[in-house]
Amino acid sequence: MASLRAASVAKMWRVHPWRAATCAARPFSSAHYGHFGLWMNGEYTEAASGATSSVLNPATLEEVATFASAGPTDVDRAVAGASEAFASGAWSEKSPRERCRVLSEAAQRLRAELTSLAEMESRQTGRSLREYLAQLGRVPEWFEYHGSYAAAKGFEGRLPAVDKDHVNMVWRVPLGVCGLITPWNHPMLIAAKKISVALAAGNSVVVKPPVEAPLTVLRLAEILKQSGLPPGCLQVVPGEGPEAGGALARDERVERVDFTGGTATGLQIQKTMAESGRVRAYCAELGGNAPILVFADTRSVQEAVDGVAFAAFVASGQTCVSGKRILVQNQIFDEFRDRLVQKAASLRLGDPLDQEVDLGPVISRRQLERIEDQVQRANAAGAMALTGGSRPQAHRCSLPGHFYEPTVLANVSPANPAFAEEIFGPVVSLSRFETEDEAVELANASQYGLGGAMWTEDVRKSLRVARKLRCGLTWVNCHHRNDPASPWGGFGQSGIGRENGPEAFEELWDFGIEGGLRDITCVTFIVQGTFPNV
Repeated sequence: MASLRAASVAKMWRVHPWRAATCAARPFSSAHYGHFGLWMNGEYTEAASGATSSVLNPATLEEVATFASAGPTDVDRAVAGASEAFASGAWSEKSPRERCRVLSEAAQRLRAELTSLAEMESRQTGRSLREYLAQLGRVPEWFEYHGSYAAAKGFEGRLPAVDKDHVNMVWRVPLGVCGLITPWNHPMLIAAKKISVALAAGNSVVVKPPVEAPLTVLRLAEILKQSGLPPGCLQVVPGEGPEAGGALARDERVERVDFTGGTATGLQIQKTMAESGRVRAYCAELGGNAPILVFADTRSVQEAVDGVAFAAFVASGQTCVSGKRILVQNQIFDEFRDRLVQKAASLRLGDPLDQEVDLGPVISRRQLERIEDQVQRANAAGAMALTGGSRPQAHRCSLPGHFYEPTVLANVSPANPAFAEEIFGPVVSLSRFETEDEAVELANASQYGLGGAMWTEDVRKSLRVARKLRCGLTWVNCHHRNDPASPWGGFGQSGIGRENGPEAFEELWDFGIEGGLRDITCVTFIVQGTFPNV
């Protein structure tokens, strides 16, 4: 998942036109951030076992930091501290307006540190600094939106009248301790989305950030303390998933677990929670295999190619809504294919801190080898790489990191692994369709249902098709647009629950009721997008 201001980044990509691509000559800027402890009760502390781990730069394979690695004992301490903080009322009983003030202060501090946070994020994930400046520039909006929403709605209740002699009272109360398990592909953004709404609703939070990229989440905890968040209300315990994440999911004191990551891991967390023997809330934003439908009536084939390239290759294809299955109407298929291949082949690989570079590495050797295996199996099943399909040659990029060429696969049928599986990297598949109904059928031929997009000039068609797609989010003539007020989540194996908007709040408040009625929230579908010439 993950999102950033698509228009601004796409514009930057247009400002830096697709070049005959070579690796940037300037060496990757090196920096070591020192050692980070676990963040507990407003200060850093070491793991009970003394265990530590390293953060490696995926572009250079150099160490950029070390951190204390949490185990079950540390998670137990973190949850205990968060429970005590919640019970104290220092935050949970603070007025919504005062919570808003703290979150607004954090937003201002985040803006002041934008450049340093973006550089830290780029070094630990290998993603383009140019993209992170756009993405992290919007992170403060989540703190401001969630804080102001809580200030506006936190005092509101309802007085449903059952009959002339009976009026029920319904009011909102925070849940308690919320456990958040966040991914490496958008470390700051996704953690900020989850943390800001949970805190705005009055909860205490324990976060297990990814071991590959925990640094900005730890820095965020410091910023929130500086902004006035009481100790214990936010605990950060980076550690390996089965140990630290499993302990967090298993702990009965955690009232709600919110996870973003792979579907298999999401199912395991759900199982672990069920085995604890206590019913608790769960929100999961899982895998995706986003379809992009390009209709022949699109305003410009080149504009559609630009948009699809952005959807497919931003963050080196490592987002849960990346455009993976590109479905193109027959009338324009050949032209679109040729232009997309040219665009992908011209992307520049290299130092993510170089403003001229388009794509950085993928996160790890394990992920790189997984992508290679998936592409090899796709080719064995009849696909053909029109460009890419391998690690870059030295003349394309001489850095030692986990780079993979932007890849366009053709001859991809619905039975091909490249169509059925999520390839979490810079790889897309091309398929044809003739009719609108065929396009919808192909788009929905997936176990996932998170994001999707289409390019068309026909507004009626866009709304008609959007209603037929099994996608939690559908973009029209754009991609990756995200904002705090619009719900984010998917269908099927893409997860349950919603981030963002009022819908996220209703999952993070419980309801105090006198008279026996409960408030019910129903979240089904969202269409986002822009319509040119309307």
